[in-house]
Amino acid sequence: MNTASTSSGPPAIPLNQQNDTIVQIVSPVPVPPPLPPRWKPKIVSPPVLPLPPRWKPPSYLPDGPNLPRSGLFNVFLGVHVMRWTMWSKEFQALHLLRLIWGIVAKMSKHDIAEILRGPRVRVQNKNKDKDDKGEAIPKSEIAKGYTTEWSYPSRVLFVATKMGNTHFVIELIRSDPELIWKLDDKGKTIFHLAVKHRQINIYKLIYEIGAMKHLITPIKDKKGNNMLHMVSKSAKQSRFRDVSGVALQMQRELLWFKEVEQMIPPHYRQRKNGDNVTPQDLFTKTHEKLVTKGEDWMKNTASQCMVVATLITTIVFAAAFTLPGGYNQGTGIPFFCKEPALIIFVIADAVSLISSSTSILMFLAILTSRYAERDFLESLPKKLLFGLATLFLSIMTMMIAFSASFFVLYDKKVKWIPITITGLAGMPVILFAILQFRLLGDVFYSTYRSRYLFKPKKRILYF
Repeated sequence: MNTASTSSGPPAIPLNQQNDTIVQIVSPVPVPPPLPPRWKPKIVSPPVLPLPPRWKPPSYLPDGPNLPRSGLFNVFLGVHVMRWTMWSKEFQALHLLRLIWGIVAKMSKHDIAEILRGPRVRVQNKNKDKDDKGEAIPKSEIAKGYTTEWSYPSRVLFVATKMGNTHFVIELIRSDPELIWKLDDKGKTIFHLAVKHRQINIYKLIYEIGAMKHLITPIKDKKGNNMLHMVSKSAKQSRFRDVSGVALQMQRELLWFKEVEQMIPPHYRQRKNGDNVTPQDLFTKTHEKLVTKGEDWMKNTASQCMVVATLITTIVFAAAFTLPGGYNQGTGIPFFCKEPALIIFVIADAVSLISSSTSILMFLAILTSRYAERDFLESLPKKLLFGLATLFLSIMTMMIAFSASFFVLYDKKVKWIPITITGLAGMPVILFAILQFRLLGDVFYSTYRSRYLFKPKKRILYF
């Protein structure tokens, strides 16, 4: 009985172990050891492309807290940093191109040709019902306007040439000089495309290939056009964004034509293309509208400037007989004839009269010109340049004469009056110079420095 009751209940704990059991129940849960410090990824800055060996930081830019606070310096610093940033991006892009092309150059010629060729597309031509192999084309494809002719419009070399990416083209030619002989789908080399799209920097590379240029320039495309035919076609209007005036645009087109005409062999200059047209006839036909617009622009410019020159002539001619201070009624000699200011007034007035009269004659010669095609090359631009220069001289000397008259009339005690007027009188001269400087610069550069327009200053392809 005792055995059954004992087995049914929980086992008895000895007295000497009860305290240990109570301690274990009451004691808190042991604290786990501290976790290791949280792992943080190590931030590694991207590799910086090396700067070119010739580049040195500008020594005139100070560092540290001693940077000047002047607004002019801050503007100069901002412009310099902006230019350096643009140059740095261009250099890094060129460096990346060299790295990529270094890997591509190790491939086989077939793989390199595939990369340069780009994806092919089908050319739409509904007039053909047979492919290049003479096999009949399915009617379903003919209805869609597709043939089996394949074109590669995205060829890297020719796209870069059209866009004027000179550095890219140079890197490709340096790695593979045979690229200068490659033809696009229409049978044109990179120099033909450079002439057609007026990419002057790429065209200059033809001077660095030696005697091979005499073999490249006569190459004809699929329509029988040589390089002189290419330049005979009118360029897009976007290529004239940096040229002032329609007449100067026509001059730039004539300069391109004369340059390519000298480059191509003489017996190819009168060759006819597939349309039975010579380069000269094609140039005249495609530039008729430009000649008409150039004539209108030149006449309007000459007429407006001639009005200004006529007004200046009238003013300074009347001022020559009304000297400041008046004349001695008995002798007819001016009262201030020995004053330096009056002498300056007389000389400046005479120069202004002569220069304004000369300007009138130059603008009159422009208005009465025949406006032939070749007149836009030198004759009309030179007349415009000389007319604008003499007009500027007449305005400047007229302001000098105007200012000198106040130095004659006012006493030394009120010198601030003529000084102030002289400062204000310089504003029209400065304004005229600012507004017409670009036009004068373009005319002078195109007329007198055109011989250096297409010649490279230094070798950049092979050096």
